[in-house]
Amino acid sequence: MPARWPLKSLTKKQRQVLDYIRTFLDNRGHSPSYEEIAQGLGLSSVSTIHVHVENLRIKGHLTKRWNANRSIDLPKPLRDRPLAEELPLAGRIAAGRPIEAVQDTETITIPTDMLGRDPTYVLQVKGDSMIDDHVLDGDYVIVEKRQTALDGEMVVALVRDNETTLKRFRRLRNKICLEPANPAYEPIILDEKDVAVQGVVVGILRKYRR
Repeated sequence: MPARWPLKSLTKKQRQVLDYIRTFLDNRGHSPSYEEIAQGLGLSSVSTIHVHVENLRIKGHLTKRWNANRSIDLPKPLRDRPLAEELPLAGRIAAGRPIEAVQDTETITIPTDMLGRDPTYVLQVKGDSMIDDHVLDGDYVIVEKRQTALDGEMVVALVRDNETTLKRFRRLRNKICLEPANPAYEPIILDEKDVAVQGVVVGILRKYRR
C-alpha cells in the first residue's frame, strides 16, 4: 500500500467520504456499500463515490478487498485513531500583547483531521486585528508548532523576545512583515533577527453563543 498522504492533501469531498465511512464503521461494525455512501452524503451518482473511494485508496486512507460485497476498510492506524483529540489551550493571544497563560487543565476538543503533522496546540484570540481573515475575538486558532513559515501563512510570532502576535507572515527583501487583516492596524516590519515564528495556524474553531 502506498504511504498515507496527510489529511490536508484531501479534497473537501474526499474528506466527507472518508468521514462517512469511518463513522459508519464505528457505528455498525462493517463497511458501507457505495450506494449507502451516496445516500448518506446526498449524492445521486454511485460512480462518483467509486472515484472518491479509489482516490482515497491510492492515497493510503482506505483499503479494499477485491470481489467482496462490502470491500472498503480503513488501514489499522486510521481505524484505531480517535475522531477527536483533546489539545491543551496554551493561552490567549492578541496583537501586540504577550500570550496570557491559562490553567494547564484547560483543553479544547479538536477533530483529528484538523491536527497538524507536528505537535499542535490551541490559542484563544483576543482582539480584532485579523478580522478580515475571518478570525474573530473569542475564536480558537489551532497552531502547528513550527519555527519556519511560508510567505502568506498565518503565524504565531514572538517579537523582540517579549511580545507574541497573530499575523500573516511576509518576507520583504531582508525584512519580515507581520501583516494584520484589519486596516485599523499597521503592519509590523522588523529585522529577521527580531521575529521568531512559534507556530503556523492550521485551523480555526468558533463557539456560537446562544
